[in-house]
Amino acid sequence: MALALGALLGCAPRDPASSPESPGAAAPAPTRLAVPAAAAEPRAQRVATAKNQTSASCRECHREIHAGWADSAHGLANRPRVAVPEAEAALATFPVDAGAAPATVDLILGHLPAWQPLVPRPGGRWQPHELAYDPVRKDWFSIFGDERRQEGEWGHWTGRGMNWNSMCAHCHMTGFTKGYDAATDIFHSTWVEHGVGCIQCHGPTGSDHGRATAAGAGAATHPPFHGDRSRMMQTCAPCHARNEPLTADFQPGDSYHDHFRVTLPVEPGIFHPDGQQRDEDFNWTSVLLSRMGHAGVTCLDCHDPHTNRPILPVENNALCLQCHAPPGRVQPNGTRAVPIDPTAHSRHAAGSVGNQCVSCHMPTTTYMQRSPRHDHGWLKPDPLLTKELGIPNACNGCHTDQSVDWAIEQTDAWYGPKMESRQRARARAVAAAQAGRPEAAGRLLDILAVEDVPAWRATCLQLLAPLASGADGARIVAAAEAALTAKDPLERSAAVQVLGAMDETRSRVRPLLADPTRLVRLDAAWALSAELPTESAARAELDAYLRLSLEQPSGRLRLGQDLANRGRLDEAEREMRRAAEWDPYSAGLHEAHAFVLSAMGRPLEAAAKFYRVAQQRPGDGTAALRAALAYAEAGRAAEAETSLRFAVAQDPALHRAWYNLGLLLAQAPRLPEAAAALAEAERLAPREPDYPYALATVWLRQGDRAAAAAAAERALALDPSHRGARDVLQAARR
Repeated sequence: MALALGALLGCAPRDPASSPESPGAAAPAPTRLAVPAAAAEPRAQRVATAKNQTSASCRECHREIHAGWADSAHGLANRPRVAVPEAEAALATFPVDAGAAPATVDLILGHLPAWQPLVPRPGGRWQPHELAYDPVRKDWFSIFGDERRQEGEWGHWTGRGMNWNSMCAHCHMTGFTKGYDAATDIFHSTWVEHGVGCIQCHGPTGSDHGRATAAGAGAATHPPFHGDRSRMMQTCAPCHARNEPLTADFQPGDSYHDHFRVTLPVEPGIFHPDGQQRDEDFNWTSVLLSRMGHAGVTCLDCHDPHTNRPILPVENNALCLQCHAPPGRVQPNGTRAVPIDPTAHSRHAAGSVGNQCVSCHMPTTTYMQRSPRHDHGWLKPDPLLTKELGIPNACNGCHTDQSVDWAIEQTDAWYGPKMESRQRARARAVAAAQAGRPEAAGRLLDILAVEDVPAWRATCLQLLAPLASGADGARIVAAAEAALTAKDPLERSAAVQVLGAMDETRSRVRPLLADPTRLVRLDAAWALSAELPTESAARAELDAYLRLSLEQPSGRLRLGQDLANRGRLDEAEREMRRAAEWDPYSAGLHEAHAFVLSAMGRPLEAAAKFYRVAQQRPGDGTAALRAALAYAEAGRAAEAETSLRFAVAQDPALHRAWYNLGLLLAQAPRLPEAAAALAEAERLAPREPDYPYALATVWLRQGDRAAAAAAAERALALDPSHRGARDVLQAARR
């Protein structure tokens, strides 16, 4: 699919009579779509409607668990100001020039290592301030560090990128309902309780829960997924992942892929090419990509879900050795964990930091200035990839006084040929694809032939999608077709994205409209959007997804793209315009708007948009080239020339810009300048027959028949059927 964690009130933030546990009206019942029966499991009650089941109501029977949870990151994820002991003293020291009055802050987001005041804003919004409070150091700091964001930017603390209702609350609250009204751009948010409470993970209980035990008649009833660690882990995943929601109705025990699209290491800058976390990526993608996740290791194998703490110490490696102590525990998928002696394996003294498994295989990255988080990919440190691709390695992360070459020598001496692993080959293939190098397709296909981790297979397929029209197209299409029947929905989803993007293969994804997983169905529906019957289940499910994030520019963009695909250009343009207005610094949104304007026959407006994109993307001349073509279509030759010269200044190797500049100058007529531009185009792309042909026409107009004949002959050598070049050659020889 195109490309993706104040007042004690909810709906009525100014009403002092509202209760923090009952913030306004109850959320409306969800609309159930007509989807395959296997795709949904009925729920007796949704979390958001279980208004009488708070964590306090569970305490009577589960006091020990409640006590462990109460001061955990989950229990303190969001709180009323009055429930934060240090809030009054901290807010009294709030910097006076920071732009928010502490008196208006009645909600607090987060706990350790810092919390942020939630500032009420118009339209039912709550915004976490960029200044956070560190309750250990007892000081205020900017989560952006030295970076300064302007008001009006999407990511400014007052902007939509920092809106609590849209971006934070669903993971920091229990039973949260966003309540966004797209017509008025107003939130009417509701929730059951602050923080991540019991029913947010366990689901609402039935009326008989606990009664049998209290009466001495037997065990209490539990949700149907209780004890199934795989399903329980999928309840952790929505908030511990970088992802895009597909619905607003995930319930504990549901399948993650029915409700979310997890972000894979496809786009550069989000993950490192080997899968290590780079941007704020959280953990779920890393687990899916890892060998341990593939073996069946779950969150609960390492973490107590109520206290959030590890179940065993990490300092002496007890946590890791529960599986890796000789002879190695048999994992859920039947494989045996590799037996490891930490001292012999790490080559570091027992008790040292370097002897800890997590130091090498779970290095930390610090986010929001003071929040270090462990990588959960359990990758091996590889200094050679640091040297080749700039990927960080744990060796130099500790040994900051040593060079990368030193680390390479050490790892080669200690581990030898083990370093030349699939991890290394895969990282090189991903990096090649992200850089647009010609060998990328072959490398990715080679990885696919041996890769057994579904998330990596899906990543490779997504990276192959834009390469399917190239020389390796047949092999890519064959790989995607084979993946249409893969067991894992991530792989099927990626296969649909490959085949659905091309006219000649799009029809092959039609059977996936009935896939048992919503993620795959939506990808198929997106590919076939233009032809879906209005009353079909697929159209209804796609429309519900498109309505889900209309408070964000990305949501308006997706809706606009769908409308454009269906030929409803006026509506599409309106959505694209709003998206660009909401995030004026996003080049991608202006570019999408420009394409729609161009399709509507409004080239001058499209050209201005494309030129704005070019100014926002230093070093990328393509947008300036598009602006020039649109200006030329509008009959604005001067602006077209300015844009073309900007394009070649941005990217001197952009031969299409030189070619079009030459054509434009030839029309002026400024023939010597035209000849120079066309000669440069031919030099940069010597296999393009149109370039020497155009140059031949310019030479002929200048009366240089010999030069015209020579250029025409070069064009015919590349394309013997080129009629224009043959005509010029005949004219030059008369």
